[in-house]
Amino acid sequence: MTTAAELPAWVTLSTAFLVLLGASLALIGSVGLLRLESFYARVHAPTLGATLGVGCVLIASMLFFSVLQTRPIVHEILIAVFVTMTTPITLMLLVRAALLRDRSEEPTGQMASDDATTKPPASGTIDAG
Repeated sequence: MTTAAELPAWVTLSTAFLVLLGASLALIGSVGLLRLESFYARVHAPTLGATLGVGCVLIASMLFFSVLQTRPIVHEILIAVFVTMTTPITLMLLVRAALLRDRSEEPTGQMASDDATTKPPASGTIDAG
């Protein structure tokens, strides 16, 4: 097994670049979480930052340890699959829960879906009115 000091320069530079890029993307997602106004806008920034940031860090880890141990390291692929699958699902569940909460807090008869202009006539007749 080689030591980290014996790694080629392209590996160390690529790893450093990918780790910095991943950390920057995660930081941008965190800043977006703080800066955006509504919950619905706020939930997207950390989702994208987490997915892309973790992806860059995992690629850097795969590159570094594959060269260091002279064999492919693939358990990071499993981590990437789980993060890629669970982050959008969590986003969708949070947004649906917030939407349900917002709709249940509105006064009865005031919901946007109860607007008379969007409903077709109930009996199938055309209103001449």
